[in-house]
Amino acid sequence: MYSNDYLTLAKEKKLSESRYWHILLHMPDNVSEIDDENFFLSPEGKFNADAELQATIKALVNEKSLDDNAIGCKFPARRFWLEKELRMRDLPRLECKEFNTLMKRVDPQSASLIFPAGFIESPASMFGHTFLRIDSKYKSKMLSYAINYAADANNKTESGLVFAVKGLFGGYYGKYSLLPYYDKIQEYRDSEERDMWEYDLDLSPIELQQMLRHIWEIHDTYSWYYFFTENCSYNMLWLLEVARESIHTREYFNYQVIPPETIHAIVQEGIVSKRHYRPARRSKLLAYEKYLKEDEVNDVFNLARNELSIKEYLQNSASKQTKQYVLEASSEFIEYDFLAGKINQKLYRDRLHAILGARSTLGNGKKIDIPQPDDPMQGHRATRVRFEGGVRNGEGIGFLGVRPANHDIKDSDVGFLRGTQIEFLDFLFSYGKEDEFNVEKATLISIVSLSPRGQFFQPFSWRLHTGWDREYLSDSTKFISNASGGFTWGNDLGYVYILADALFYTDRDLTLGFGGVTGLVLYEGRDLKTNFEATQRIYDTGSDQTLFSASQHYRSSQNTALSLSYEYVEKYESNWNTVKFTFDYFF
Repeated sequence: MYSNDYLTLAKEKKLSESRYWHILLHMPDNVSEIDDENFFLSPEGKFNADAELQATIKALVNEKSLDDNAIGCKFPARRFWLEKELRMRDLPRLECKEFNTLMKRVDPQSASLIFPAGFIESPASMFGHTFLRIDSKYKSKMLSYAINYAADANNKTESGLVFAVKGLFGGYYGKYSLLPYYDKIQEYRDSEERDMWEYDLDLSPIELQQMLRHIWEIHDTYSWYYFFTENCSYNMLWLLEVARESIHTREYFNYQVIPPETIHAIVQEGIVSKRHYRPARRSKLLAYEKYLKEDEVNDVFNLARNELSIKEYLQNSASKQTKQYVLEASSEFIEYDFLAGKINQKLYRDRLHAILGARSTLGNGKKIDIPQPDDPMQGHRATRVRFEGGVRNGEGIGFLGVRPANHDIKDSDVGFLRGTQIEFLDFLFSYGKEDEFNVEKATLISIVSLSPRGQFFQPFSWRLHTGWDREYLSDSTKFISNASGGFTWGNDLGYVYILADALFYTDRDLTLGFGGVTGLVLYEGRDLKTNFEATQRIYDTGSDQTLFSASQHYRSSQNTALSLSYEYVEKYESNWNTVKFTFDYFF
C-alpha cells in the first residue's frame, strides 16, 4: 500500500483523535508537553496531532535510511502502534542496532514504581521523588535499570533556594534518563539518607516492551520542568499509560502533582501487586544506635576512621554480639566518610575490607532489627479541608480552612517523616461575633525540619514561614516572615525542640522581632499525638509578647482527624484565649 492509502485509513479510523496517539505525543490538551522540536516530524506537530500523524505515516512508508537513522528506529513505539492499527505489513525492514541492543540489555520482564521518601534536611526533596525500575530475568534488582525524569540542574553550584524558585517557574529543562538501578540506590538511599519504597506493578513484558520503545523515543528530548506540575512524578505517569492505555493516572491531578499522590493514584488504578521497603543507611545506623552504648558508638567512629586498630578492639571485654554490631555499624559508617569525600577510594576499600574481614571471624550473630516505618500509602492525602468551632474570650467563633499541600507537625505522622512540615497556600478564615469575618492566616509557604540529635547524627533543626496571620499584638491580619534555628532531642515516645526565632511583621512600619521557641511532641500510640509550644518574642518597638498552644490530635481514619486545642496570644488590648474543636478531611 502507498502512504495515501494508510492516510485515508487513519482518517477513517480517526487515529489522530485517539487517546493513545495523544499519549505517545504527551499531548493532554491538543498541545504537547514535549518542548524539543526534534521530537516532532511535522513543523506543526507540537500543536497538531493530525499533522504529526500524517508526517509519521509518510516517513515510515518512505524511509530514506534503513539503519539507526531511520524514522522507524528513532520512533519504534509509534511504528509498533501504527503497524497494529493500520495493519502496515509492507513497511521497509530496518536494522535498528542501537535500539535492539538496548532492548536486549534491559530485557524488560517486570517493573516497579520507586518512591525515595522525603529527605528531612532538604526542602527540595521533602515531598519525595518517584521513578521507575525495569527488571530483567536476573534475580538481583541491582542489575535492573531505572527510568528517571529530573530537572537539568547543577546541584553542586545551585542552592536549594535557587532550585525551588527556578523549578516553580519552569527555569530548567526536564529530561528522561535510563541508568543502572544501583546508581539510584547510591544516590537516594546512601548519599541522601532516604528510605526507599518499591511498588511492584502489574504490567506484562509485552506492555513493558512498548514502554521501552517509547523511552527510546524521548530519551534525548526535553520539556520544561515545573516543580508542582510537570515534575518527576507526573512524567512517570505518561510511561505507565504508554504501557497500558486503560491506565488513567494523569486524570487524578489538576493543579498539582505531589510524588506520594502519584503512588495513591496507581494504587487506586489497581496496578500495584506488592510493596517492599529498602532502608537508608541512616535508618540502619539509627537501629544500631538503640543497641549500643555511648562508648561503643565511639568505637564505631574510631574503627571507621582508623583511630582504633581492629586487633586492639577485638581484644576488649565486650560481648561477641556487641563486637558484631560495632563492626557492622563501622562498615556502614565508612560509607559516609567516602561519600562525603573525607577519604579516597583506596582508603575506603582498605578499611572496609579490613572491618568486614574482622566481622567474618566472629561468625553468625543476631541480625539487627531495623524497624519498618509506615507505608507512605497509609498516610493522609495532600489536600486538607478544615472545619473548626470554639470559643474565643467567651464568644463563639467558627473557622474554615483549606490547604492544597501537604502536611504539618500537628497532623498524624503515619506515612510521613516525624518532625517535618511543608505547607503551601494554607488558608484559615474565621467568623465570629457581630458577623465579623477575618482571615486568620494565609500561609504562602511553611517548612519545618525538626530532626532529633543522637549519637550518630546531630542535625540542625530549622523552620521557615512566610504569609499573613493574626498573631501580632494588634488584632488585624499582618504579613509575617520568620526563620528559626536550633536543636531537637527525642526518642520513640516523642521529641522536644528549642529554637531561636528572627521575624518581621508589617504593622504600618516594618516591625522586627527576636524570640525563642520551645515545643514538645508526644505520641500516645499510633493514632494519638499531643503538641505543646511556647514562644516569647521581643519587638524593636520595645513591646514583648507571649504565645502558647496545646493540642490533642486523633487520627480517626486515614483521611479524617479530630483535635482539641487551646491557643493563647498576648495582644495590646485584650489577650486572646481560644478553645477549638477541629475536624480535618484529607483528599
